[in-house]
Amino acid sequence: MDTLSFKTISAKAETVQKDWVVVDATDQVLGRLCSKVAKILRGKYKPCFTPHVDCGDNVIIINADKVVLTGKKWDQKLYVRYTGYPGGQRFTSAREMMLKSQRRGLKSGMHPLFLQVIKGMLPKNRLGAKLLRNVHIYNGSEHPHEAQQPKVIDINKLK
Repeated sequence: MDTLSFKTISAKAETVQKDWVVVDATDQVLGRLCSKVAKILRGKYKPCFTPHVDCGDNVIIINADKVVLTGKKWDQKLYVRYTGYPGGQRFTSAREMMLKSQRRGLKSGMHPLFLQVIKGMLPKNRLGAKLLRNVHIYNGSEHPHEAQQPKVIDINKLK
């Protein structure tokens, strides 16, 4: 048979090209921003996307304190965690989580509100936990990752 053969090529951890990306969260709606960031972390915008491989980019979110929640979600949206003990269910509003991150300051790189939202949009397995380590969130416009030469992208142009 004299035809072209088509093979599906799966990406491997050694062949994946991971970049660093900066996303500005100023005046962005939290859920819409985090869904696009989760897609970037997963690698769904790349042509070499493979579901079981970490082929996404490293994402730096700046100006996280300027994110917007619509309606009355700052006070009415509750995030639940469980201590593991009877009666140990704890509820935290979005405003309290934002204040907790502002008390931590610029150096932490971990923002509890963003991490909670992005974590819910990633796979619930070891790959999802690995992908969550590729996001760095800062309240100000400065970040300590200049050595990686990150590219600034406009999150509004992504679908």
